[in-house]
Amino acid sequence: MLTPEEKQKVIAKAKLHDKDTGSPEAQIALLSEEIDRLTLHLKKHPKDFASKRGLLKMVSKRKSLLAYLKNEDEKRYNETVKRIGLGD
Repeated sequence: MLTPEEKQKVIAKAKLHDKDTGSPEAQIALLSEEIDRLTLHLKKHPKDFASKRGLLKMVSKRKSLLAYLKNEDEKRYNETVKRIGLGD
C-alpha cells in the first residue's frame, strides 16, 4: 500500500490539473506504482498467492484503463506511457 504522501507524489507526475485524482492517467500511474511494489514483494515471497491474485487484478485494471485511454485519445495515451515508463 502506498502512503498518502507517496500517492500525492505519483499523482503529481501524471495529473492533468491541480485537483486531479481520478483521471485515467492518475489511476494508471497509481496502479503502476502498486504493481512495481507488489512485484518486489512477490520476488521475496513467491508462495503468497493472495498477493499474486491482487497483482493480476491490478494488471488487468491497468490494461483496461490503458485501452480506454487509447480509444479516447491516443495522444494522451502515448504521453502517459512515456511518462510512466511502460514499454508498450
